[in-house]
Amino acid sequence: MSGSGVDPPWWSHAVFYQVYPRSFADSSGDGVGDLDGLTAHMAYLQQLGVDGVWINPVTVSPMADHGYDVADPRDIDPIFGGMAAFERLVAAAHERGIKVTMDVVPNHTSSQHPWFQAALAAGSGSAARDRYFFRDGRGPDGSRPPNNWESVFGGPAWTRVTEPDGNPGQWYLHLFDTEQPDLNWDNPEVFDDFEKTLRFWLERGVDGFRIDVAHGMAKPAGLPDATAEAKILRHTDDDPRFNRPHVHAIHRDIRAVIDDYPGAVTVGEVWVHDNARWAEYVRPDELHLGFNFRLTRTAFDAAEIHDAVQNSLVAAALENATPTWTLANHDVGREVTRYGGGEIGLRRARAMAMVILALPGAVFLYNGQELGLPDVDLPDEVLQDPTWKRSGHTERGRDGCRVPLPWSGDAPPFGFSACAQTWLPMPDEWAALTVEKQLADPGSTLSFFRAALELRSTRAEFDGSQIDWLPAPNHSLVFARRGGGLVCALNAGHRPITLPPGELLVASAPLIDGQLPPDTAAWLV
Repeated sequence: MSGSGVDPPWWSHAVFYQVYPRSFADSSGDGVGDLDGLTAHMAYLQQLGVDGVWINPVTVSPMADHGYDVADPRDIDPIFGGMAAFERLVAAAHERGIKVTMDVVPNHTSSQHPWFQAALAAGSGSAARDRYFFRDGRGPDGSRPPNNWESVFGGPAWTRVTEPDGNPGQWYLHLFDTEQPDLNWDNPEVFDDFEKTLRFWLERGVDGFRIDVAHGMAKPAGLPDATAEAKILRHTDDDPRFNRPHVHAIHRDIRAVIDDYPGAVTVGEVWVHDNARWAEYVRPDELHLGFNFRLTRTAFDAAEIHDAVQNSLVAAALENATPTWTLANHDVGREVTRYGGGEIGLRRARAMAMVILALPGAVFLYNGQELGLPDVDLPDEVLQDPTWKRSGHTERGRDGCRVPLPWSGDAPPFGFSACAQTWLPMPDEWAALTVEKQLADPGSTLSFFRAALELRSTRAEFDGSQIDWLPAPNHSLVFARRGGGLVCALNAGHRPITLPPGELLVASAPLIDGQLPPDTAAWLV
């Protein structure tokens, strides 16, 4: 209960499980995961102890960027099983008390979207083109892009089209792949259509949305040149492509729609570094939750982790918002690999899971995190991320953290599919990491996650919306949940440390002579 006597919203303390549907489970035998595959494993998610799922895009798409190029936002792509499969999924999830949140993509559409096809056919100056950013090129013959913006995936952010008369003509803006033209949110038709999409899914039982590129959509007047060189898959707060002030009017309009559906939640992908500017996205009339990605960019170092956690808490507190914690997703790679790989990376990943699960707020786990999966070093010829091609094969992209999950057996495809040729190949060494093997091992990473999530959901010590930092030895950190009393200790050093006072609930690795070993975390009460 909150201090006001009103129950806090479900999402304010929820554990969400991110499902990358292509890689979760394949029911159809084509080597690509689908929605019936997810439905078939709903009991697994219930037993894991999650409160909700966030499903990466499953709407109709040519799959140039694996669903983030949406051709029809109000239908399910056949590769994932169509609308009937989605309806089965929502019913199965709700039957087990699991909420369903969908990915929505407001910044751009697919180039195969009917609107964009109409814009190509209509020609320069048409109303159809005003839904996007079509501009004349620079130079006497218009052969140079309208500005110097780069695509997030590499290469120019502009592509020239052939006009209906067959001549080279205008250019269109795509901050991502060529097949993802940016929408012009200054055109009222764009919001009107997006509202239809939100209501379409909410009326079919969806419990909320993860909003892709939530700091995008708004573009600066006149589309001025960028003054700094853009980096692939990275940008700064002063980048003219993102985080423009009038994006907040868009979010207020979205929130007004969501508020018609009590209990529905929005969580934004907000790549904004400055705390004050980030907090603007979680004002009471904008997003409910916003990803603060500091921990995905933080080394396994006690001081860095402390600063990232404290920064995130301060940023959320600026608007009395709920903090949102995550260590990995389909874009940033798996923490086992980031923390050093192998046994040491896994130990650190388990320890960091305990840190974020001990913090107040919502937590997002990425599918496979509960198995301790690492990134996979894939051969060049199987890479599919558009970043690989657009960067001139200098950036390998994000495929390594998107490899399908191993469920059972001793060889690929490990029960993920009846098809041996999965959409990305699975490594032989994952035989030791299957769900089947880990369920049978009380010391496995999966067993560890199940135990930790059960404690988090059942113990009153996890109450309270704030933490207090406690004295800690060098290269470690200790904090307590104010109001609940849970104490979390993390040893990021090279020597065992003495635990704080209290009864040990669980540790991410066995203690050594009663002390907390390196690369380990513990919960105490």
